[in-house]
Amino acid sequence: MTQLQVIARYTVSAGQEDAVGALVPELAKAARTEPGNVSFDVYRSFDDPRSLVLLERYVSREAFAEHRETEHFKRLVLDGIVPLLDERTVELYDVTA
Repeated sequence: MTQLQVIARYTVSAGQEDAVGALVPELAKAARTEPGNVSFDVYRSFDDPRSLVLLERYVSREAFAEHRETEHFKRLVLDGIVPLLDERTVELYDVTA
């Protein structure tokens, strides 16, 4: 079975850094408890505190789809974080090695 690597890039709206900064660790902690999650790490840019990268790994595409249906994803990401962003991109990669 092929794992899935997710790279989510967030550009936080000016003045919302603390609000997003409070939600992202809660998201990472909750995601790490999901049975299909392999890893979930968050990085803030050294040069731009408004720029975050979330590196997520799931056992399968189905596990990622299940992640997106969780209560914590809907509450923390869709209702909490996304409204506080200027930009959000999500890249999906099959893990081949």
